[in-house]
Amino acid sequence: MDYTVSMFLNTLTPKFYVALTGTSSLISGLILIFEWWYFRKYGTSFIEQVSVSHLRPLLGGVDNNSSNNSNSSNGDSDSNRQSVSECKVWRNPLNLFRGAEYNRYTWVTGREPLTYYDMNLSAQDHQTFFTCDSDHLRPADAIMQKAWRERNPQARISAAHEALEINECATAYILLAEEEATTIAEAEKLFKQALKAGDGCYRRSQQLQHHGSQYEAQHRRDTNVLVYIKRRLAMCARRLGRTREAVKMMRDLMKEFPLLSMFNIHENLLEALLELQAYADVQAVLAKYDDISLPKSATICYTAALLKARAVSDKFSPEAASRRGLSTAEMNAVEAIHRAVEFNPHVPKYLLEMKSLILPPEHILKRGDSEAIAYAFFHLAHWKRVEGALNLLHCTWEGTFRMIPYPLEKGHLFYPYPICTETADRELLPSFHEVSVYPKKELPFFILFTAGLCSFTAMLALLTHQFPELMGVFAKAMIDIFCSAEFRDWNCKSIFMRVEDELEIPPAPQSQHFQN
Repeated sequence: MDYTVSMFLNTLTPKFYVALTGTSSLISGLILIFEWWYFRKYGTSFIEQVSVSHLRPLLGGVDNNSSNNSNSSNGDSDSNRQSVSECKVWRNPLNLFRGAEYNRYTWVTGREPLTYYDMNLSAQDHQTFFTCDSDHLRPADAIMQKAWRERNPQARISAAHEALEINECATAYILLAEEEATTIAEAEKLFKQALKAGDGCYRRSQQLQHHGSQYEAQHRRDTNVLVYIKRRLAMCARRLGRTREAVKMMRDLMKEFPLLSMFNIHENLLEALLELQAYADVQAVLAKYDDISLPKSATICYTAALLKARAVSDKFSPEAASRRGLSTAEMNAVEAIHRAVEFNPHVPKYLLEMKSLILPPEHILKRGDSEAIAYAFFHLAHWKRVEGALNLLHCTWEGTFRMIPYPLEKGHLFYPYPICTETADRELLPSFHEVSVYPKKELPFFILFTAGLCSFTAMLALLTHQFPELMGVFAKAMIDIFCSAEFRDWNCKSIFMRVEDELEIPPAPQSQHFQN
């Protein structure tokens, strides 16, 4: 056996070792590139995913202690339900106009700012808010019911014009204002026509709402249509610089329909009040909506932080604060910033312009990158207007992460940060945007392993190419060691002695200083 192995090894040439190590380096390099690409796109290791999903069950790696873990899983059910609710996608209360703003961006840059997933969610919202079961009884509403389901924008616009030929249809005006109007002024004109038609339908259905479930559903639809039109008219006024008029329209709308909180009109109001620098009114709105029983948002948390930072930011100096310590007002401002950053850790990089902004999507994920973009897109100017606010944010925001346990088993002031935000944000945000990920994921083991394997085999290939005889003898010696029955008694000295014998290298003369 030893003789056969020895004869086989003697037939191998240095070119074989060069080809072997070079091929190994190439294959491991290709695996490394694929693993890195898969990790960047999906956030996990392909090899690890395949091993856990497919190989582990085949090898009998199924956990037999599932019954023992039932109690702990039941104990975690509340936090899991909370995580699912926090991963819900919400309509962006500050969403732009598709025709006047999103389409203009596409015409200028050639890029699509909205994803198919985002637009599909908008189509579902329109069908929920603007249609009802009795639409088939009215020809114009029946046409619009089909229009909201149409994927082709031109087909939707044509259907809206067809509905307007039958009668004054409020939802048809809404569609044209959102998608056909190329300027905000055109959109406002169409929304005013929609308001005239929608207000008449609302008053008629209000009188008949108690006559049956069909009339009740129609009145609920007409209410949604009217609230949507008035809110968008207020947003048009805000875009056109008539901010005080927009604030008045929003306040009247919130008084008239106090129960319709799904549109989050208070976030539109907060942004308009900040534009007017009416900070006392902003504080009054926050006092009502920044309540422990109400859902939070980046607008609520960061606006509260901005107001507290405004009281101290103009005189704040990190050097002076390190010498004398933080005052009570400065401590309150820092705690408010930490609270906001814990709720959404992606916002500071956009406010500090460490990441470039894009147009916000029509839907956002609370605590996700999409919400951070939507907030910073409209509120960056308000932070810049407050002297020293961005400097205070820059000096203090990273301190938040020292208070949050890692890994994120629990939060500090909020529930643990949900793990589903990255996946949802990748669906909501365009492909040319680099999604912000929190917490930063460590490189999987297999990426590190393939990187080390690629480097090691590349180094062996280089050494074999430069010193073919030496590496050939070294390889033969190593194989002989592992094939020999007495390989446990060998050591590194015997390997190098054999290399010297094969190459006939004379031993180096021993220095007299080391004779003893």
